[in-house]
Amino acid sequence: MVKIGNVELGEFPLLLAPMEDVSDPPFRALCKEQGCDMMYTEFISVEGLIRDATKSVQKLDIYDDERPIGIQIFGAEIDSMQRAAEIVEEAKPEVLDINFGCPVKKVVCKMAGAGILQDIPRMVELTKHIVNATSLPVTVKTRLGWNKDTIHIQEVAERLQDVGIKALSIHGRTRKQMYKGEADWSEIGAIKNNPRIHIPIFGNGDINSPQKAELYKNRYGVDGIMIGRASIGNPWIFKEIRHYFETGEILDPPTIEEKVAVCKRHLKHGIEWKGEKLGVLEMRRHYSQYFRGLREIKPIRGQLVTQDDPNVIFEILDSIVERYGMQVPA
Repeated sequence: MVKIGNVELGEFPLLLAPMEDVSDPPFRALCKEQGCDMMYTEFISVEGLIRDATKSVQKLDIYDDERPIGIQIFGAEIDSMQRAAEIVEEAKPEVLDINFGCPVKKVVCKMAGAGILQDIPRMVELTKHIVNATSLPVTVKTRLGWNKDTIHIQEVAERLQDVGIKALSIHGRTRKQMYKGEADWSEIGAIKNNPRIHIPIFGNGDINSPQKAELYKNRYGVDGIMIGRASIGNPWIFKEIRHYFETGEILDPPTIEEKVAVCKRHLKHGIEWKGEKLGVLEMRRHYSQYFRGLREIKPIRGQLVTQDDPNVIFEILDSIVERYGMQVPA
């Protein structure tokens, strides 16, 4: 049984990675329905939280049917991170997660996210203060290092464990790589096999099929897998992986009717949660993945990502069913 503190996650949990403008409540609900064991919110700016900024505070919204869930925060200043940890605790998630992995320039230039990989002692000190500031189990998501010459993740894992984190998720790329090249899980496997490490180690990066999930599970011995980009427009991936683990068989992919129905629910709930303007806007990043592989879908996708009227968007989605019928995407 894999546990984060006292939070039980089953024998080999599948986790949804925190993704900006993606892992919001409407999307998380779909992933949970499809068998995701543990989910994280979008990452939340601690400066936004302590200033009571609307966008940051809204990301604290969690619902009982999502549990267990972790709220992820990012920042660079100890005082701000401690105050934010207190605010997060009031929202009553199961876990508080620290983002030490975001590679985006506007984050790292403030020495937040993956930026802190340039200063490991500060990373450890910041983590220690957050652990001491909350009664929640604290976890960390990070990368292998800043670049190929500064991969100190073995040392980082031990030192973060020593100051009290309860689990570590590692993306198998450096900050310099961003999302390019292939994720290297060898360092992740080495951490899991380190006899000093007793907290759960979750691997992240490039898991996009049930077969690859099983291969990496067996090859690297991790305690669970965190899935990010491969779940966008494809919440079924959690169910497909779990089914493959249990039976060795590949599930039939969802039909066009199923994809459209889920896509419509996603849009509907996004509008209900964020309002019409943002709900429509942020849904646009999902359409290409929902309908990937359909022949001659590009003109229809173009309509979906330029239309602002939800009623028209729903009509366009219905037209996809009419046009493609029972065709299964490639």
